[in-house]
Amino acid sequence: MNRRDFLQSAGAVSASLTLPKSARLFAEGAPSNGWRTFEVKTRVEILKPSGAIRVWLPTALLNKTPYQKTFSNQFNAEGGTARIVESKADGLGIVVAEFPAGVKPVLTLTSRVATKNYKTDFSTPGKAPKADLAELEHFLRPTQLLPTGGIVKTAATEIASGAKTDLEKARAIYEWIVDNTFRNPKTRGCGIGDIRFMLESKDLGGKCADLNALYVGLARAAGLPARDVYGIRVAKSELGYKSLGTASENISKAQHCRAEVYIGGYGWVPVDPADVRKVVLEEPPGNRPLNDEMVKKARARLFGSWEMNWMAYNFAHDVALSGSAGAPVGFLMYPQAETADGRLDCLDPESFQYEVTSREMPSTNG
Repeated sequence: MNRRDFLQSAGAVSASLTLPKSARLFAEGAPSNGWRTFEVKTRVEILKPSGAIRVWLPTALLNKTPYQKTFSNQFNAEGGTARIVESKADGLGIVVAEFPAGVKPVLTLTSRVATKNYKTDFSTPGKAPKADLAELEHFLRPTQLLPTGGIVKTAATEIASGAKTDLEKARAIYEWIVDNTFRNPKTRGCGIGDIRFMLESKDLGGKCADLNALYVGLARAAGLPARDVYGIRVAKSELGYKSLGTASENISKAQHCRAEVYIGGYGWVPVDPADVRKVVLEEPPGNRPLNDEMVKKARARLFGSWEMNWMAYNFAHDVALSGSAGAPVGFLMYPQAETADGRLDCLDPESFQYEVTSREMPSTNG
């Protein structure tokens, strides 16, 4: 993602980001039946500051979708400055904070969103809104970690060889991911998402940012617009899955990437093969076989629906961090920071401390 593609909105020590006026009027009304409202707070502190400090945080998804409405993203960088950087095509908002040397670097971000369970009705094709061709082209492009040629194209062609429709292609790729990948508990964070390496090495293990990225890359290589949706779980599952929800209001380690694929007549279809593999590995008592009833139910449900105990951040890949001399990050789902000594490891609590909390707020039916 080129830095010039960003639109910048100036801010200062404390500011907020809301939706455009037309969307804001809709968002500020009482949530309609089925919507749940969450307040998600992120607090970042650099424990070993060195020189000037920069911190980057993903905001809640800027685009309105059938499954999420973002009301506001409010942030504070006491003693420093902060601003919002946006990329409209990817629904991406980044809070960029800068702290001078000698200032305690603490950044907070509070996002308020409403979410609603999301399901595609495959029995009634043709009701989806008309596609935006530029949007579809954007989600067909290759990225650094999601190439669409070479071994990825070869694999996609083989997997979808028996499919006659785009829906059959999308499902064939989903079933192949479930059958051939596995969740690796030793993978750091949510994984990297280097799909060429996964296919070349035949190491198809990883976590959500690996397995769902593989789905997205294969779908694009098969000619289907697809996108990763980076986010975080915000509540426990109400569908009986302990492994697919949070255990407390502290959700600092609950980041989760999902995927969507565009199918003509149906629009953007939610999928999550990585969570099927999470159910296999983690749902008590653990290591369930694919023919286990709970796994089969999850497998059927997660092609075409999401439980929205989860908040989306963005669809972005190859994210340039404004003001950084370092390389772009493959995706932005975790806080990022740099000191005079370089970029910090966002998974290292000794130098980079952050806490994310979520609480559900009362909602009234509209």
